[in-house]
Amino acid sequence: MTKSKVYFTDFRARGDENLMEKLVRLCKAAGMETIDFKEQFTAIKMHFGEPGNLAFLRPNYAKAIVDYVARLGGKPFLTDCNTLYPGARRNALDHLSAAYENGFSPFSAGCHVIIADGIKGMDHQDVQINGEVVRVARIGRAIMDADVFISLTHFKGHEATGFGGTLKNIGMGSGSHEGKKEMHAAEKPAVDRDACVGCETCLTACAHDAIAMSEGKAFIDTGKCTGCGRCITTCPYGVIQPMDKRSAEIIVKKIAEYTWAVVKDRPCFHISLIMDVSPFCDCYANNDAPIVPDVGMLASFDPVALDQACAELVNQQTPNPNSMLGEVKEHHGDHFHALFAETEWQTGLAHGEKIGLGTRAYELITMR
Repeated sequence: MTKSKVYFTDFRARGDENLMEKLVRLCKAAGMETIDFKEQFTAIKMHFGEPGNLAFLRPNYAKAIVDYVARLGGKPFLTDCNTLYPGARRNALDHLSAAYENGFSPFSAGCHVIIADGIKGMDHQDVQINGEVVRVARIGRAIMDADVFISLTHFKGHEATGFGGTLKNIGMGSGSHEGKKEMHAAEKPAVDRDACVGCETCLTACAHDAIAMSEGKAFIDTGKCTGCGRCITTCPYGVIQPMDKRSAEIIVKKIAEYTWAVVKDRPCFHISLIMDVSPFCDCYANNDAPIVPDVGMLASFDPVALDQACAELVNQQTPNPNSMLGEVKEHHGDHFHALFAETEWQTGLAHGEKIGLGTRAYELITMR
């Protein structure tokens, strides 16, 4: 099997070169200039961060990529899709306000910011893929309208998928409201009513009025529930769990197939920064301490190889002592399973390889 090339550099700023310049040099070394950007609409997919969270990528990194694409003749724009759950990014107007608050504006980033699935998250394009778990992927229209696609990912932990990497950024992040509902469908939860203490935390976490109290216990209406999983992660007593025992496997397979729908049939390039590695997604309105030290910046044409390399580099790090990972008493070399034992990140990468999205076999090329 031919190994994919993954390019890596650390966060050292040597000589007169700053980190943004170094990121561009990394992308150039990885071959980004082989893409024909001339007059091409170029979607740069990233996460703008939920206000209150400070672990998201600084807009300075996004501007470096925007300026690089523009110098190569492209027409770049920053983009993401709306969320399912309560927060500041559930519709395009609030989402743009959140992006601006966190520093992602046309004036700071040097390009327009477009919420790809429209004001209410309903503007999508159906992409026929006939996969193992997804027949039609519903992708934000502005992402599908782009001629070239670039992912710029903050690599971190994730409670549903083990880590949030390139596939998560592309697959889940590019899904419209209906697309996200489909990907989360296997996560529809149920309440252990014997163990429920009636604290009502889940009521405020649900954006769809799917949870009510009955005889002092939480009850979930599966007809209203979208399966976003927010109640599962916010229940302080762990009494809400997915009904489908294969949910962890299904969601990562769906993410891989949605990623395939986004990247197939057009030029793509992928960048991932392993820094401020929070245990949870940037979707939360806060972030806990990083679980490992900052590692570096990586780039590749292969999103599967990129995620594999990032995961292995993180697993090679000694956990930060004053962090969620540092508090774990024992684990067996997999930091992500140590934090979230039920997740299936390996299954997601294996499925991505199976469907032709990329390969887990990679050659790590280090650039000073």
